[in-house]
Amino acid sequence: MGVTYKKAGVDIKKADKFIASIKKIAKTKNRAVIGAIGGFSGFYKLDAKKMKEPVLAASCDGVGTKLKVAFYIDEHKTAGIDLVAMNVNDLVASGARPLFFLDYISSSSLNLKCLKGIMEGIAKGCQDADCLILGGETAQMPGFYKGDEYDVAGFCVGIVDRKDIIDGSGIKESDVVIGLKSSGIHSNGYSLVRKLFSLKYIKERKNLFYKPTKIYVKPVLKLKEKIKIKGIAHITGGGFYDNIIRILPNKIRCEIKKGSWPVSEVFKLIEKKAKASDKEMYRTFNMGIGMVVIVSKKDAERALGILKKQRIDAYIIGNCKKAPKRSVTLS
Repeated sequence: MGVTYKKAGVDIKKADKFIASIKKIAKTKNRAVIGAIGGFSGFYKLDAKKMKEPVLAASCDGVGTKLKVAFYIDEHKTAGIDLVAMNVNDLVASGARPLFFLDYISSSSLNLKCLKGIMEGIAKGCQDADCLILGGETAQMPGFYKGDEYDVAGFCVGIVDRKDIIDGSGIKESDVVIGLKSSGIHSNGYSLVRKLFSLKYIKERKNLFYKPTKIYVKPVLKLKEKIKIKGIAHITGGGFYDNIIRILPNKIRCEIKKGSWPVSEVFKLIEKKAKASDKEMYRTFNMGIGMVVIVSKKDAERALGILKKQRIDAYIIGNCKKAPKRSVTLS
C-alpha cells in the first residue's frame, strides 16, 4: 500500500469519532439552533423582537500560555472553561448577551481524552454563560505541535439593544468603581508565572495556580436589569492600567484604592518571588479583581447587594475624579 493520509499523520476516522462525541457533550437542542453540529456552517435563528435597534457584538480570544500548565498537569477541562470565559466576559463588558460560541482546536494528532476534556470545559463554560455551542473546527496538523500539545481559540457572538450598549461614555466625577472578585490568575500572566515557578511547583499547588477563569455573564446581566451600569472593564492582559482606561471618557481619572479588597494568596506568592513593583503587578495580573463595574454613587450599595444575591463577592474599590486627561491611578 502507498502512502496514505493516515500514515502522514491525519486520522479521519478518529476525527469523525471525536465529532460524534461533541454532539453528545454540546447539547445544542434549542429552538434558536437550526440543524446540528457537523455541517459546513452553524445556523442560529435570531429573535430580537423585544429590541428597538438590535446590534450584534463579537469577540475572539484564546487561552494563552496557561495551556503549557494544562499540558503538564494533563487537565484540560479548565482550558475549555477559560476559552469561553475570555470571550463571553469581553462581550458582557459591552452589555451584550452572548448567543453562540464556536471553537478552533489544532494539534499534531488527535488525543481523544484530551479533546474530550477541552470540549467538556467549553460546554460547562457555555452553560455558565447561557450561551450555545454552534460549531467549531478541529484541525490535525502533523508535526506542527510537540507531542500532545495543542492550541485553542474561540469566537463568540452576542446581542444588545443599541441604547443599552455600555461604553463608558457616561462616566463622570464621583462615580463609584466596584470590583468583582476573580477566581485566581484567570488566563493572563502565565508567561511570568512559568518564569518564576517550575511546572512541578505549579502542579503541586494547582488549587492556587490553575483555577478556571470566572464567568461573569449572568450576574452582570442581572445587575444591568436593575441599575444603570456606566462602564465595565474585563481585567485581562494589561491589568488595571490598560483595561480600565479603555472605558474612561476624556478628563476622567479612575482612582483605585489598594487594600479595599482582599488580594488573593497566589498574587502575594508571585509578588514575593518576582520582587515586583506594585505597578508591575497591577499591570500584569488581575490581583483578585476579574471585572470592574462603574456606577453612580447612589447605586453603589444596591449594586453590591444585587451581586451578593448572585453569589459574587464584590467591593467598592475606587472612584472617578476630574483630571487633565483620562488616567488610572492606584493609591
